[in-house]
Amino acid sequence: MSQSVERAVEILEFVAIAPRTQSEIAAHLDVHRSTALRVLQTLTDYGLTRKRDDGKYSVGYRLAGLANAAREQFDFANVARPYLVGLGELCSHTIHLAALEGRRIIYVDKIEQPGMIKLFSQIGASVCLHTAGVSKAILAFQTPDVVDSVMAAADYDKHTSTTITSRARFDSELAVVAERGWSVDDAEYEDYVNCVAMPVRDASNRVVAAVSITALKGRADLSALELLLPDLRAVTDNVSKELGWRP
Repeated sequence: MSQSVERAVEILEFVAIAPRTQSEIAAHLDVHRSTALRVLQTLTDYGLTRKRDDGKYSVGYRLAGLANAAREQFDFANVARPYLVGLGELCSHTIHLAALEGRRIIYVDKIEQPGMIKLFSQIGASVCLHTAGVSKAILAFQTPDVVDSVMAAADYDKHTSTTITSRARFDSELAVVAERGWSVDDAEYEDYVNCVAMPVRDASNRVVAAVSITALKGRADLSALELLLPDLRAVTDNVSKELGWRP
């Protein structure tokens, strides 16, 4: 990938998280402000980023339109959605679908319930590798070289008192997940949010994705979420069967 394309992708991912100033974008790319500006101007000309009234850059409206159009092409997400919607209605919590794409694990779909507080996660964004239940549910069933490749991007930053902050601890957690078949996010990214997650398999029995039930701890702690594991398993089994998996 050419350097200019790499920078454009980095900018899009950076401003998708939150609006950024030109200086912040330049610092993130580790380039001069003029270099960042040239890429930003091209992205803005094509509607992929936009400059707000406060001078910060955010995702452009055209990018949102392209994302919506592209989402219709993801048969996997379309197949899974009815099951995710049904699970959300059953448990009244947020449902995530994440998939392994190359060396990234990204959110493919998200079902939120009316009247509930919106969570930070965004469709198309990468998960926080060392904290997310979906990443653990996927990586616990991958070969060591795949885990190494994906986790090379992990920073192991400490977000809460329960965050896993080393590869050794993360590997130990994956071993637990592989044995019992499901994972948790024990308030590891935000101390008021937890989740349980299970893997999704394809026709070759490979784990390609994961589904999670995510809730505010004040509404449902891990003990409460674990009671929903049979419902979660029914959904992941059904989605896996739609992808050709047979027990």
